[in-house]
Amino acid sequence: MNSRTLLTRLDDLVFDNRFIRELPGDPETANYRRQVAGACYSRVLPTQVSAPQLVAYSKEVAELLDLSPELCASDDFFQVFAGNRLVQGMEPYAMCYGGHQFGYWAGQLGDGRAINLGEVANRRGERWTLQLKGAGATPYSRNADGLAVLRSSIREFLCSEAMHHLGVPTTRALSVVLTGEAVIRDMFYNGNPRAEPGAVVCRVAPSFTRFGNFQILAARGEIDLLRRFVDYTIRIDFPHLGEPSPAVYADWFLEVCRRTAGMIVHWQRVGFVHGVMNTDNMSILGLTIDYGPYGWLENYDPHWTPNTTDAEERRYRFGQQPQIGYWNLGQLANALYPLFGEAEPLQAGLKAYAETFDQGWQQTMVGKLGLVAYRPETDDDLVAELFALLQRAETDMTLFFRRLAGLTIATEHEGWETEMTALLQDSYYLPEQLTPEYRERLSHWLRHYRERLRRDGLADAERRSRMNAVNPKYVLRNYLAQLAIDKAEQGDFAMVDELLDLLRRPYDEQPGKDHCAAKRPDWARSRPGCSMLSCSS
Repeated sequence: MNSRTLLTRLDDLVFDNRFIRELPGDPETANYRRQVAGACYSRVLPTQVSAPQLVAYSKEVAELLDLSPELCASDDFFQVFAGNRLVQGMEPYAMCYGGHQFGYWAGQLGDGRAINLGEVANRRGERWTLQLKGAGATPYSRNADGLAVLRSSIREFLCSEAMHHLGVPTTRALSVVLTGEAVIRDMFYNGNPRAEPGAVVCRVAPSFTRFGNFQILAARGEIDLLRRFVDYTIRIDFPHLGEPSPAVYADWFLEVCRRTAGMIVHWQRVGFVHGVMNTDNMSILGLTIDYGPYGWLENYDPHWTPNTTDAEERRYRFGQQPQIGYWNLGQLANALYPLFGEAEPLQAGLKAYAETFDQGWQQTMVGKLGLVAYRPETDDDLVAELFALLQRAETDMTLFFRRLAGLTIATEHEGWETEMTALLQDSYYLPEQLTPEYRERLSHWLRHYRERLRRDGLADAERRSRMNAVNPKYVLRNYLAQLAIDKAEQGDFAMVDELLDLLRRPYDEQPGKDHCAAKRPDWARSRPGCSMLSCSS
């Protein structure tokens, strides 16, 4: 699409809004906290704000919506995506859903600080739901205000786009807009509230339907509505499966399981920790959704979680994300069982999840290690020993794999192992942990790895290219996001745009940007926002 066909007025967006046309809504129109039964959504208007100001927008997402750069720089853009004005065709609503939070059924949850503006049909025939996060209270806000602060909005905006460019299935983000309002937040829920700048982020996805949308209907015994919602989801989001029927239900659940597995394989590949994998934060499309207390695994630690709420139990730690995905799908299966009447199709889906994850992880390691194919008889032990080494000494996961691509097998010379260990040196946070015993163990692994590569016979250049295509050089390191937030809170948004641009090409060498690929500085080891966060972060 060229610039002449892009929209210059937001009122020219085309909304189809099938969600509210085809599913039943809450008959109560007043906006107060309540239980909402027999409905999939409640109509609600965003809260008006005093002084919208653009922080940043994604040109790629704007292009998905056919929006011109001039339009995205206009005052009308700020007003609409702060929630102050509805364009023609917008019919805002908040969705009703439930969920398991930290393993326990929480009942009704719903869009407590998210308001869907409607579903846009772009000129390529794609449907994109526009959703404002932080635009005010809804009937599902419980005791909260429905607002968001600048720091959490920047984190969601940057990470949504970073994940997309990394190749991870994700919701997208169009914009971050300051509201001009102060929002009171207690960042760590420890009795230290403070006023922070309020902001609204516009999220974009084909659908924001979650596991919890189906769970709440099953929990309330609203089986006819459950069936209606499933049929709608298949017709709109999975049309390739055909018209809903018992056989299509089975195919649909199988695909949901496989998509979820694929998403989590990607999380493990790049070192992403979601932080709050409640069932209401699981997308039915297998997209990463709800960027709250997420974090990037810097030193490899499968037990790490960035979420202060989960600091004791560590239910959602990095190494357990695959198992939690399986557990969450089990809860979805329980909710869907009344439509199936038998367990076998649901069990087949769960089995497919495990198989898809295992196969996907093997292929991931083929890419990360530059192999031709995975050979379990040798590679199971090779991979297990590698991750044991990464955990034994505090090792930057992103840097290690990127440096590992520099290994050479073409020539044999004395001192090769010393050179290779030196190449990996800057991946380690605590040099004193590199004891003679550790160095010998690492050298032993490198010898076996080199021999494994020789059996494949790939040239160094080809192997390096394959590895660098799946091992990013640049990720949204926790401290980089916090530095951008610090500056933005002082009115300087330049670093947000700089990071957005950097993360568009995470696998490429970018001259002058090596400082953004460096491991976490010591000052960020325990600083709030760089190490641990809460659900309000």
